[in-house]
Amino acid sequence: MIKYIIIIVYIVSMIVVGIISSRKIKSEGDFFVAGKKGSVWQITGSLLATILGSSAILGTADLALTQGWAASWLLLCASFGLFMLVPVSMKVRRLGKFTLPQMIGDFYGTEAKMISSLIISIAWIGIIAAQIIGAAKIMTGFTGLDYYTGVWGAGAVFVFYTVIGGQISVLKTDLYQSFIIIGGILLTAIYLLITEQVSPIVMTPLKFPFNEGFHPFDLIVLLLTYSTTFVVGPDIYSRIFCAENERIARKSVLISAVVLIPFSLCITFLGVFAAFKYPGIHRLNSSALIPVMMSTLPEWGIGLLVAALLSAVMSTGSTTLLTSATIIGDPLSDGFKHQKSVRNTKIIMVVIGLLSILLALSIHSIIQSLLIALTIFSGAFIIPTLAALLGFATTKGRSSFAMIIGGIVALSGKIIALNGGNISGNLLIIIGFILNALILFVGIRTKNN
Repeated sequence: MIKYIIIIVYIVSMIVVGIISSRKIKSEGDFFVAGKKGSVWQITGSLLATILGSSAILGTADLALTQGWAASWLLLCASFGLFMLVPVSMKVRRLGKFTLPQMIGDFYGTEAKMISSLIISIAWIGIIAAQIIGAAKIMTGFTGLDYYTGVWGAGAVFVFYTVIGGQISVLKTDLYQSFIIIGGILLTAIYLLITEQVSPIVMTPLKFPFNEGFHPFDLIVLLLTYSTTFVVGPDIYSRIFCAENERIARKSVLISAVVLIPFSLCITFLGVFAAFKYPGIHRLNSSALIPVMMSTLPEWGIGLLVAALLSAVMSTGSTTLLTSATIIGDPLSDGFKHQKSVRNTKIIMVVIGLLSILLALSIHSIIQSLLIALTIFSGAFIIPTLAALLGFATTKGRSSFAMIIGGIVALSGKIIALNGGNISGNLLIIIGFILNALILFVGIRTKNN
């Protein structure tokens, strides 16, 4: 009974925060970037809550079933990406934009802005769907609800509080949810270490850094397609844009990068323990963590960890939903200086939410949905955006062409890799990055300013 009370209190609290936050929205800036008043606590909490979604927690635990301790590379690569972002985070904040495509438009022109808006908005539907898939699996494993009911229920809750509260709601709920996520996972890991008395070293033959389930080549591809999305990522930049000043933005990114390192070991431990405790767990159509929680934790511990897992997927889902809708709403509303921009963005959020729910109903793999989306994005935008931030210039037509070719080739490689052609697919992803760079840098010149 206690676990159900905790879950209900959590869901009701998120809805209440959304309603209260909606009353504090006085301008378009409040809705889209929380008035640019975010503190270190708020920005750090929102960054962590955004990063620690279903891919980071449920995905890492599931990867540990086949990759052992090497599964920790997923969050370690995220941390590495944030460390690379630290030197440029102050410049990103100084640009003072609402979205990444706006920055790209300033660098490469309107055509590049429109292309980036289209590609990012499509790709981010996959990321939102990944969070809904995660939430549905949690609800299915703990409440007995069927998967389809879990998808509709989870999608409806975070779409609701994001639509009515905007960025103010997201920052507040993210801060609370980051404490729940970290506290829930940490307490669970400590409880298992104390009560089970099993050495983490002997639980699996799949060691760190590499083993038969994870090779050096896999790490290279993960760095290219995953780490880079934390250096240049719409959802990450949307957090930085909300910071009160450049110093807060930089400090928040640095703290987040440091916190992810020990957290990656905690969540990987839970996945390794699940594989050790239940050797046939990979055959279940649910998260690897659920059998562990149900059989080893007390009822209050189950409730706390369910709240942590739901926090993870809801927080990332709300951030990516708002980011995606804002990106699409910019050209449709002719900027964010009109009241209609808020109304249009809310309508777009509902549409994207419905599309993501429908995608989650057809694709049940969290990692598959996430990596397809991130591969499209990274192949198209990592190199052009970094080049612009570092002061390099190129023609508008060439930048647009580089984005399109890079995204298409990288996506083709990921599809091939997911269908069994791991080596050839990963090579094609790398080729996508190379083609992007070649198209962009031929005849390159350095900006005077």
